Amino acid sequence: MKWLRWGIAGALLVLILAASLGYLATRETGVPRAKTKTATKRAPLVDERPLPTARALAPLAVTAEEHGLAEEAARIADHEVDLAFAEALRQAAEVRPAQDPKNRDLYLKMQQTQTSLAEVLSRIEQVKAKLAAAKPAEKDALHDQQDLLEAEQALDEDEVEDAQQELIRMGGDQETAVQRQRDQQEAAEHEYEQRQAQNPATNAPAVDLNAHTLAGQISAWMWLRDKRQRLQAARDQELANSNELTAQHQALQDWVHDQKPEREETKQRAADLRNGAATGTASKEDTATAVTSLKNFSSDQKLLSGFDKRIQDEVELQQIYSNWLDVTADQDRAVLHGILRSILWILSVAVLVYCGCLLVNRLFSQAAADKKHLLTLRGVIQFSLQAVGVLVIVFIVLGVPNQMPTILGLAGAGLTVALKDFIVGFFGWFVLMGRNGIRVGDWVEINGVVGEVIEIGLLRTVLLETGNWTDTGHPTGRKVAFVNSFAIEGHYFNFSTAGQWLWDELQVEVGQAANPYPLVEAIQRLVEEETRSSAAQAEQEWKKSAGYRKSLTVSPAIHLRPTASGVEMQIRYITSANERYVTRSKLYEKIVGLLRGDTNPGDSKFKDATPLPHP
Repeated sequence: MKWLRWGIAGALLVLILAASLGYLATRETGVPRAKTKTATKRAPLVDERPLPTARALAPLAVTAEEHGLAEEAARIADHEVDLAFAEALRQAAEVRPAQDPKNRDLYLKMQQTQTSLAEVLSRIEQVKAKLAAAKPAEKDALHDQQDLLEAEQALDEDEVEDAQQELIRMGGDQETAVQRQRDQQEAAEHEYEQRQAQNPATNAPAVDLNAHTLAGQISAWMWLRDKRQRLQAARDQELANSNELTAQHQALQDWVHDQKPEREETKQRAADLRNGAATGTASKEDTATAVTSLKNFSSDQKLLSGFDKRIQDEVELQQIYSNWLDVTADQDRAVLHGILRSILWILSVAVLVYCGCLLVNRLFSQAAADKKHLLTLRGVIQFSLQAVGVLVIVFIVLGVPNQMPTILGLAGAGLTVALKDFIVGFFGWFVLMGRNGIRVGDWVEINGVVGEVIEIGLLRTVLLETGNWTDTGHPTGRKVAFVNSFAIEGHYFNFSTAGQWLWDELQVEVGQAANPYPLVEAIQRLVEEETRSSAAQAEQEWKKSAGYRKSLTVSPAIHLRPTASGVEMQIRYITSANERYVTRSKLYEKIVGLLRGDTNPGDSKFKDATPLPHP
């Protein structure tokens, strides 16, 4: 079977290696791939990222200061995006008249369809005017003409839309494409505002930055780390946008600077044309050329102004995100301080538990080896200290449950039902350790079993059995264990402490031919003499007890009972539990001597008797 074990181990190793290779091969599956140049989705004509970024960062705001920064960032980002759209529309409108030769057929097709659509619309208006003044007999024909014209209108509108979309796809109608993107952005903004109105954002943070538990503090620290990374990425994005806009602004400014002589010349020519227009000597071609040139120069200045505004917005966004990062750094420092405080509490609890266990060991180090109950008590105290320490550490890490009283009540009830015997046995140990309990070496009776106590544990007591009441009290060699619950739920007898007196009983049978009365008197005197000291001590102790009655007697008593073989004498007397078997042995020995005639009881009739002793 050895080859089977090696085969199973080898198969498991192969599976582990295969799983590891698969894990390494698929580790980048969830990472989105970068967009390539052949991607089907074109990059947007206008960069709208500042606004979505600012809105995505708004839920990260926790304090009132952060909410103010988030609102300011959203406002400036919205303004920057509006400026970007306005600039893109202006540039597209200027570029549109200069048709690209490769898109000339598309422009021509769109112009033809627009011209046809305009003619159809004009004819529809004429038909509607005729319908208003037509006679009833002529209206049917006019209605038919109107239906045909409206169908033709729908066809021309579809052709215009198709031509526009084809121009947009080929990059020939930038103005329409920018306007379409702007319409989509405005629709998304309107939807966002409606969603915010229906579900207003609350001021409650995603995590509790003031958590008092180690788990909550670590969660808050990780959340702040993610927040800091997102703010840093937003600031870096705005910095890149600012650098790009600055480069575009500088290039345009250099172009404007290079065109300054031409601009001054154009201004002078425009002044001359104004004077010529007043005298009627200026030509229309020169005036149109001057107007176009001035508009181009004006457009360049507007672009420069727009770049300045957008750059200013980007700089302000960078400053806002930098300030937000400073606030986050303060929060991170506070959370880290709380984590260190919780760790210090945990270490302090561990040190206290360790020192407590050392102190308990030192206090109980002087206990004798035979005092096992002290050693057991030491173990209980150490376990209790460690359990309390672990519970406190758990509370520091996870916190106290919100419904702690209810949880403790239900847990206590469940444990009480499930561990009833153990709980009762545990508290029974304290009863046994009390003043009226038992000690190792005591001779006791528990649930009808008599023996010497050899161990008193936390949950059980062990006896070395010595037999029942009629035996000689010698050990049987058997160990009997009892759960300590007998100290509370049952009862036990301890015959090793002072004041433990009991009534013992002997039985003697006398044959029918014997006269039992002289023997009764002799045995009575014998028992009284042997138990006189024990009876006197028992009587003195009983008199001290609160429930003593004068009718109680300590004198021995002999009762006769006829049997089939003769007479049975029941001899009852008081003796100490510790001396019970010794006293019984002495009485048996002397009674046997009386029955055999070794001792003269003083009665001649007794000598003729032939009793048969039966202990």
